[in-house]
Amino acid sequence: MDLMKALTSQYMKAEIPEVHVGDTVRVHVKIKEGSRERVQVFEGTVIAKKHGGLEETFTVRRISYGVGCEKVFLLHSPSIVKVETVRKGKVRRAKLYYLRDRMGKAAKVKERV
Repeated sequence: MDLMKALTSQYMKAEIPEVHVGDTVRVHVKIKEGSRERVQVFEGTVIAKKHGGLEETFTVRRISYGVGCEKVFLLHSPSIVKVETVRKGKVRRAKLYYLRDRMGKAAKVKERV
């Protein structure tokens, strides 16, 4: 088990961003197109966090042009430049999959003060 920790610890980020379920976040991702690299921003609500350690992921959902779009990001991925928290959400669930069925104001998450 110590061998696994030693192997995975070198790939983990030193500063992990504070990401909680219900938060609205702005994820800056490096996109490689041919020989060029650019940073693309994906903003939405965190609806799930899974696993732990090196394989830790979080799912971000947003509505663009009336269509729901979800992306799963690896927390320790080198392609993630930074994660900004836009607003903190107050939720009572670990997974917010019920937001998939809701539209408009019903899909809002209350703000934590």
